[in-house]
Amino acid sequence: MMHMRTANPDAAPEPRIRMNDFGALSPPELGAWTPRRSVSIVIPAYRSDETLPLTLASLAGQSYPAHLMEVVVVDDGEGEPLRLPESAPENTRVVRPGPGGWGIANAFHTGVTAAEGEVVHRIDADLVLQAEHVEAQMRWHHLANYLVVLGHLRFNDYDPASLTASEVHAAVVAGTVGKLFDDEGTPQWTEAKWDETADLRWAGLDVFRLNVGATASMTKELYLSTGGMDTALARGSDTEIGYRLAQAGAVFVADRESHCRHLGSSTVMRRQNEVQRYTQPYMAERIPYRQYRPLRGPNRRYAVPKVEAVVTAGGCSLEDVRATVNGLLGSWMSDVRVTLVGPWGLLTDERRSPLDDPLLDLRLVRETFRGDDRVRFAEEVAGTAFPSPFRFTCPAGWVLEPETLGRLVGFAEERALGLVSLVVDERQEPVAARLERTAALSRARLLVRPGEDLEEVVHQVAGTVWEDGHRWGILPADDPASTAEDGLEAQAERWRRRAERWEVRALRWKEKALAMQMRGLDPVSARRLRRAVGKGLRLVRAAGGRRTGAAGTRDRRSGG
Repeated sequence: MMHMRTANPDAAPEPRIRMNDFGALSPPELGAWTPRRSVSIVIPAYRSDETLPLTLASLAGQSYPAHLMEVVVVDDGEGEPLRLPESAPENTRVVRPGPGGWGIANAFHTGVTAAEGEVVHRIDADLVLQAEHVEAQMRWHHLANYLVVLGHLRFNDYDPASLTASEVHAAVVAGTVGKLFDDEGTPQWTEAKWDETADLRWAGLDVFRLNVGATASMTKELYLSTGGMDTALARGSDTEIGYRLAQAGAVFVADRESHCRHLGSSTVMRRQNEVQRYTQPYMAERIPYRQYRPLRGPNRRYAVPKVEAVVTAGGCSLEDVRATVNGLLGSWMSDVRVTLVGPWGLLTDERRSPLDDPLLDLRLVRETFRGDDRVRFAEEVAGTAFPSPFRFTCPAGWVLEPETLGRLVGFAEERALGLVSLVVDERQEPVAARLERTAALSRARLLVRPGEDLEEVVHQVAGTVWEDGHRWGILPADDPASTAEDGLEAQAERWRRRAERWEVRALRWKEKALAMQMRGLDPVSARRLRRAVGKGLRLVRAAGGRRTGAAGTRDRRSGG
């Protein structure tokens, strides 16, 4: 369960960063500012007797004030207790994980819980840091509380006999760490992404993938708000906590001045295919993104669904709730879980008149979906769908066409929207469904001031739009086109509308395919796009659709 940080009315307003563009923040020049915040350097240590003394020696030479910095070494070994070398900074201590716990995720979480600093900074036990490494990251944490700062890393060949702790410390203090190595080192794979995205300012919704551990920092409060590291993960825990940090509203900052050298290559570099094969099943259960979940195969359900759908059952008829939930569960996007909200605690087993029970509809709804593990019952729902990336809220009595939910999610992802509101009824009080992006709602909740409208903050950090729910395929339950037991005429009308939307999408695919070919796309990818275009056009012809022309394309904002 995610714990939300509440706004402090006496604190200075936090800067409001849209998406991951932290360009409005102005970090001070190194050495030209006055640090105030404390930091705990957490080092998971396992079989690192040769490299840990060098890492600690480089920490002893840091420019960040010693009275604001502590080092927590987590001894994750099975043998004799780890003893600190003479090269360790003065404020360094060793802690051990609890009984039965092991692995880097468990070690880091143990260190964070023991840490006393406002900020926690993960450092691997095989790094040599430049003197300004910690200072470079900490200056960002003086500007905002919801940043995850990533350090700059190069891999260097390492001979254990070639370096001593005293040599490392002297080089750090003198600013000559580079001279300890024969070359500039091999860049981490993330560096190319930094280059493409202005050090992550222009990164997309999957920026969390760049959180690869080794050297990263965040406030302890932000870390704990996510529930902390998944200690069940032996590998991939950095990516997984990065995903949950993103859903908690974090902004990821890449700092090239927070530089360090990795002693030797990483396991991923040496055994990439094996690592990917191992982590894929674990990531698929926890991270609802395409690169972790296969596009083909049976309609799978995962521990963390892509969409949490919420329907209020209290005060609604069985027929309305059943129609809405059946429509959601019948979506072509199967990666969805439904939460039914109602006063379920009122349903007791005391004697009653079965047909005159004032809670009859609520009782019948519970029985209708009691055996479906895709449906949960809740008295109330949390502020966001965390850790799912989307929440879709739909009033009972309205039914989604099978493709609607997937199209809405794609629309929100393409534009990185925080909230899509869909008007379904304007006859009296406006009735609306809504799709919320968890990361945007979480950030808005971190930033909203007392008395301020939350949706306005969502608009500032991500963007909000209003759409026509009918044109997106959200229909009243009593509309023949929204039911499976309709006549041929209603079925034909439903397929005609779907065919029109498929044709618009097919035209867009064709445009993208041609544009990418113009940019010299590789032949394999170009063929895949052409096949996708062909599939869309075949579906249009089979359904008897007709071209909507330019007007249909323009109507896309309203779901046309």
